Amino acid sequence: MKKKSQMTDPQEHPPIYVTQPLLPPLEEFIPYLEQIWASKRLTNSGPFHQQFEQALCDYLGVKHLALFTNGTLALVTALQALRIRDEVITTPYSFVATAHALLWNGIKPVFVDIDPNTLNLDPAKIEAAITPQTTAIMPVHCYGHPCDVDRIQEIADNYGLKVIYDAAHAFGVQCHSGSVLNHGDLSIISFHATKVFNTFEGGAIVCPDAKTKRHIDHLKNFGFVDEVTVVAPGINGKMSEINAAFGLLQLKGIDEAREKRKAIDNRYRKALAKVQGINCLPAAGEKVANYPYFPILVQPDYRLSRDALYQELQDNGIYARRYFYPLISDFPMYRGMLSATHTNLPVAYKAANEVICLPIYPALSNEQVDFILQIIVGK
Repeated sequence: MKKKSQMTDPQEHPPIYVTQPLLPPLEEFIPYLEQIWASKRLTNSGPFHQQFEQALCDYLGVKHLALFTNGTLALVTALQALRIRDEVITTPYSFVATAHALLWNGIKPVFVDIDPNTLNLDPAKIEAAITPQTTAIMPVHCYGHPCDVDRIQEIADNYGLKVIYDAAHAFGVQCHSGSVLNHGDLSIISFHATKVFNTFEGGAIVCPDAKTKRHIDHLKNFGFVDEVTVVAPGINGKMSEINAAFGLLQLKGIDEAREKRKAIDNRYRKALAKVQGINCLPAAGEKVANYPYFPILVQPDYRLSRDALYQELQDNGIYARRYFYPLISDFPMYRGMLSATHTNLPVAYKAANEVICLPIYPALSNEQVDFILQIIVGK
């Protein structure tokens, strides 16, 4: 246990949280708001909504994209759009929304273990989990690192399965073939305030063709085609004009923000490379990374346990997070499932009990990073 005398004065070091939303100067947003006030268009695919969809397609290198009010509704709707039923193979090592979206659609999640190097769904474990009830695979690009998209697609093709990627962390990420968002039948991204790119709240589904986008656009707007025609039992998942306008403004600064994140990532890696018992997660072969998180894995030969280090950071006003602990499969609504046992998920269980995500965001200063490192290195 850390002695009180070793703790820093909170006034000397203001709290440092795991993330901080990227916000442009307020005065730059006001002209967008003035246009919305003048037009009186607040929602229903207004001009900013349409501009933002096109701007995102251009920036991300995708052909079609449907905006949503948040990433979770996008995920729920994607499963509806592809008429996914019965069982879906997914990862236990993610935010709960991944599996919750399945339950909301009456689908049974089947948890498969993760790769120890990437912490993404392990393709080598997928085939053994496929049953006659399996209809899809739903991997997550964990921490923004691309899954083994080629191998997963090969398995899906062999068994006639759909692939939906939870790409909430993967905004702007490019793999060997370009945007990682172009893989699978659908990809879902999140623009939540904690993400690399945010619209306060928001999300999107990346669609392979115009027909799929039209169908999803119907589903996110109650199923309406026109004033008197409803073709599907849709929901209200539309992004507002205010969120879309904010997104357009945010795009102007996203490349600079990513470079700042990259510099922080490099500073952490350089300082921690020789710290016994601290492992940094390697990149997963992405050509363009987005640096959304900085996870470290605390090994048994480190001077403290994972939870003791987590507490020591908190004692010093550093609010890191144990993403993802506990595993999704450990929560009550999943605990009774055969695939949710620790014996079935040894790599995921080990990672969940070793991981700490350190603060990373564009406004984090070198002095703050060095202060965090000082605690971890123990000097």
